[in-house]
Amino acid sequence: MGLIYALLAYLSWGLVVPVHFRLLDGVSAEAILAHRIVWSAVFVTILLIVLRRRLANPFPLRRRYALLIASAAAIAFNWMLYLVAVGSGHMLDASLGYFINPLVSVGLGALVLGERLRPVQWVSVGIALTGVVIALIMAGRLPLLSLGLAISFALYGLLRKIVGVDAMIGFFAETFLLLPVALPYVLLSPDAVPADGRQFGLLLLTGVTTALPLIWFAAAAQRLSLATLGLMQYLAPSCLMLLGIVFYGETLPPDRIVLFALIWLALLLYAGDSLRTARRNRAAVRDSRSSDLRG
Repeated sequence: MGLIYALLAYLSWGLVVPVHFRLLDGVSAEAILAHRIVWSAVFVTILLIVLRRRLANPFPLRRRYALLIASAAAIAFNWMLYLVAVGSGHMLDASLGYFINPLVSVGLGALVLGERLRPVQWVSVGIALTGVVIALIMAGRLPLLSLGLAISFALYGLLRKIVGVDAMIGFFAETFLLLPVALPYVLLSPDAVPADGRQFGLLLLTGVTTALPLIWFAAAAQRLSLATLGLMQYLAPSCLMLLGIVFYGETLPPDRIVLFALIWLALLLYAGDSLRTARRNRAAVRDSRSSDLRG
């Protein structure tokens, strides 16, 4: 299920969310962020009420769950940067940030959690890192927006993995931690007042398009290693890059072409190694069971 949750999250972020936010053209990033938090809180509360019997954990009370304050801050910062990038027509900068992010996730997994990579996986990471370095050198500038997106989301993934709380409960806690800032903005700022019914409907739907992918992502983070989770994330920026070029008229510079080619080469190597390892593990389990039965 971890792979399914990750696919749902990354395809939503790569296709559904950017199109949704581009439809809100004319609404400030601050207003969208505030509505995002408020309606996400409403949506996840409804989900909790409807699905309360299916939740694995009670409301978090353990000491380590204080880290949800840090994860809430990390995801709010990431949302703001993403809204600025998409709203200002810089989808390619956003995609670069999410291309860099998996490398940060892999590094955090190794340094903080002691996760180990197999030799082919190290080669895959090295190829991806080479692509990012070449892209940065060819671009000739430090992409602060992209780096901010990469680091903030990698930290969010690490914090949610450490906390280990039920995905929906964790997101509920995060949104309500952010609510004291977002709700007054929605209620009191003229900038946050919808222009018409269509705009209000789109703002209301930010709760759904925000909550579901994050819940899926948190569920995947509990089931997959940070290395696997991070490298799968290349699906989202690839979709985002294609959207920016094909539908929104952004130009793909040469450095991104090099990056895209090397990233997908790394992905193919990593996926092939993961499939081979999974087959070997299944075969080892079958052999072990057969030996037990014979014994």
